[in-house]
Amino acid sequence: MNAPLKQISALRKSSEPQNGDNTQSASQPETLKAETLGASASAADSPPTDSPTSESATTEPLSAEASIVGESAPEALGAGGECESMDVAPGEPLVPAEQLLESLEQELNRIQRSMRLTLQAKLQALVGRSLGSLEHNRALAASIQAMLDQHGFRLRCQQCGHAAILRVSPRKGIPSGAFVLDHTIDGKRTFHGGGAIVPPIHLLAKPQRKRRVG
Repeated sequence: MNAPLKQISALRKSSEPQNGDNTQSASQPETLKAETLGASASAADSPPTDSPTSESATTEPLSAEASIVGESAPEALGAGGECESMDVAPGEPLVPAEQLLESLEQELNRIQRSMRLTLQAKLQALVGRSLGSLEHNRALAASIQAMLDQHGFRLRCQQCGHAAILRVSPRKGIPSGAFVLDHTIDGKRTFHGGGAIVPPIHLLAKPQRKRRVG
């Protein structure tokens, strides 16, 4: 009977798992579980890292805005934080009023002299002429005088040198009328000339009227 009992016990021992195998198999799940927990814990402890692209995209607009503010602030604000107006470079110096008026008067005199010489030269074509009737000669003298009045001129009287107005008056022996120079001398109205033709024409500036006292 001892032989069969030994065989049965041997079979039992071979079918039972060994202690080392049980310990290794039991420890493997625990090791995997510990490694998983450690990895998750390290992931939670480590700070999140952003990608270089997102970091540069966020930083560049801020730096650009900061540079704009830093450059424009000193120009726009003064020491006390108040806005200051920028100094404008001065242009040409202002001309004094007296100097400006004097220059303008000289220019007008130059223009008037040029006009006087031009009119005088053109009117010489009428000197010594008559239109043949009192009416026509009067219209001619009125046209000449209107032109002179418009530009501020008078005829210079050949007899006395005063500024005069050209007129045509009826006169005996001159059917077409007499060309006379009408002017005031020493407060009296005086007529010089009296020929049947247009007299020599020399122009003068029209004198200013004297104001009556009282």
